[in-house]
Amino acid sequence: MTDRKKIAVLGGGISGYGSAILAKKQGFEVFLSDRGRIADRYKSKLEEWAVPYEEGGHTEARLLDAAEVIKSPGIPETAPVVQRIREAGIPVISEMEFAGRYLDGARCVCITGSNGKTTTTSLIYKILRDAGVNAALGGNIGESFAYSVATGRYDWYVLELSSFQLDGMYDFRADVGVLTNITPDHLDRYGHCFQNYIDAKMRILRNQGPADCFIYSGDDPVIAAELPKYDLRMRQLPFTARTAAAEGAGAHLDGGRFTARLGDRSVAVETREMRLSGLHNAYNAMAAALAALAVGVDPETIRRSICSFEPVEHRLEPVREADGVLWINDSKATNVDSVWYALESMTRPVVWIAGGTDKGNDYEPLKAFAREKVHTLVCMGLDNAKLLRDFSGVIPEVVSTASLDEAMTAARRAARPGDAVLLSPACASFDLFKNYEHRGECFKQWIAEHL
Repeated sequence: MTDRKKIAVLGGGISGYGSAILAKKQGFEVFLSDRGRIADRYKSKLEEWAVPYEEGGHTEARLLDAAEVIKSPGIPETAPVVQRIREAGIPVISEMEFAGRYLDGARCVCITGSNGKTTTTSLIYKILRDAGVNAALGGNIGESFAYSVATGRYDWYVLELSSFQLDGMYDFRADVGVLTNITPDHLDRYGHCFQNYIDAKMRILRNQGPADCFIYSGDDPVIAAELPKYDLRMRQLPFTARTAAAEGAGAHLDGGRFTARLGDRSVAVETREMRLSGLHNAYNAMAAALAALAVGVDPETIRRSICSFEPVEHRLEPVREADGVLWINDSKATNVDSVWYALESMTRPVVWIAGGTDKGNDYEPLKAFAREKVHTLVCMGLDNAKLLRDFSGVIPEVVSTASLDEAMTAARRAARPGDAVLLSPACASFDLFKNYEHRGECFKQWIAEHL
């Protein structure tokens, strides 16, 4: 018979180690298991807290002896060990679900979406910190949410949530939920069914009541089609640019200025005063402004913080201008919609570097911008067949390369003074790199060494 005080943690990354330490602090008997190697910095923390762990494989008997399993978001449901745990009837939850039980009065702003969530999360966190709010940053970025709950005392948690983290949430509730957009992504993890992915994203609404706020894109057709399916009892705050201005609460972009309004408080921002550029960042800023109003930050602090916010690393990050060519690192653009916003924001002729591990992409939405703005596409991946097929005849020059060095050399050869070289891959990075951060760092390192 399993002991109700036994917790098993699957995965020893940032999510797993934080969950294990929180479980230990709460008096559970904890065991952490990772199929791969656990980073030294996480091992030292586990040892400091006397949490038993294993790496290089799973001892299933110990996992199946747990009353509950906390699964790291990177582990798919299809993993054999997860399936065996489920077959044994053991509940599998996320770090968010577990940490949410021990908030002790603290509240959460939770941000999800296919694109823009990292920038929006970082911007909300900056606004709250600038306003003197005792806030922590966590989820997909920052420190482990569970570790922050275990070791700190905060009034607000600002959490970036992936669909994988939302999948394992049941009783957790976002006091302020933000949904930036929903476009096809991670379909390989959702049975190549877009609706399954949509359902995961819509879990941001779960358990919200009249005291809570739901901030969402009023221009997103997928969200618009989904909302009638839900019993929406929370306060709804849409942000829009393409549709008519929302009446009452919400935010709207009109020309070069947006206004965000909640109750009797509002903040107006001139987008030309922002360090973030492009339509996608106007959306991100509107969402952040509404979230900050919902937390209670004064409008002038919100305006100042938005205007002083620097772009997030690996997201349309200008790296260097050399010989009249601007090199831009957009390695975080791992899906088609992210690249759409990147190309939309380009004001120079473009040499576009794309490719990697395809996630079931449909490149059709990119073709209009590709025809208009891109004169050379450099495909960088171990399998470029789909990119070559979709963009041959759309972009004048399409080049296939199988390494970063080959791709960068080809881009340098194609670029002319006045151009931009844009790394915006539309794909995951796992064929040639550890992750999108590694891809972006390699891009920047090559530029530092060669230009």
